[in-house]
Amino acid sequence: MVRSHGVSDSGVVRQSNEDCFAADDRLSIFVVADGMGGHVAGEVASRVAVDSIVGFIERAHGTDDLSWPCGLDPTLTEAGNRVRTAIHIANRQVCRAAEDDDYAGMGTTVVCALIYGRRLAFGHVGDSRLYLYCSGALQQQTRDDTWAASVLGAHANDESLTSHPMRHVLTNVLGTTERPQIHVNERELAGGELLLLCTDGVHNVLDATALTEILSTGGDLETMAGSVVAAAIERGSRDNLTVLLVRYDTENGHG
Repeated sequence: MVRSHGVSDSGVVRQSNEDCFAADDRLSIFVVADGMGGHVAGEVASRVAVDSIVGFIERAHGTDDLSWPCGLDPTLTEAGNRVRTAIHIANRQVCRAAEDDDYAGMGTTVVCALIYGRRLAFGHVGDSRLYLYCSGALQQQTRDDTWAASVLGAHANDESLTSHPMRHVLTNVLGTTERPQIHVNERELAGGELLLLCTDGVHNVLDATALTEILSTGGDLETMAGSVVAAAIERGSRDNLTVLLVRYDTENGHG
């Protein structure tokens, strides 16, 4: 059984919100995107990406009769390839929309998670993140596509990234190239895990310790998601804020 709840807030300075998210418990697909390129263009980019990803997963749901316009990665399961293909198609759609002069130069980050049975397939481009919280421990599942993270490599951590002057410089987003680097991974789920998807307006001000403290309080997803957003605003986030929480529980052996 999968339950989710998302909260989005424009923050304390920006009144517009270029973030977009979708949560479909029936399809078990969860997506967060952070658009860029100006108020209107950013909103368009993130919405196009989210709608495209959910649309492909909807078409793929319950059928093995699929075309794979971007080919297949033999190292991934079918679900992993669905995530990979969905993000590729989203990139094409954003690139196509950016051909309009009003939207030229726009792009978007994206992170998405697809739960199937007891497995999780997830993909991302940019610096929107996926965390997994279980048994009191929080683990970041994605690695930011930023200049700072690329340079610091294995030495990157919350403290070094949040203080680095190049932490906001993205090296990889949807909509700016025909072949972005799409990161896709998979892992097993045991039951009881909490997935947290968020934009950089959250993790730029809330490190793993702060997020763990909030999630450890337990309670319903709506309350916890609201608490994360409230804490980010209190700590001075000056960016759009989106938090999507997903709880995975086993029920009679099924996700």
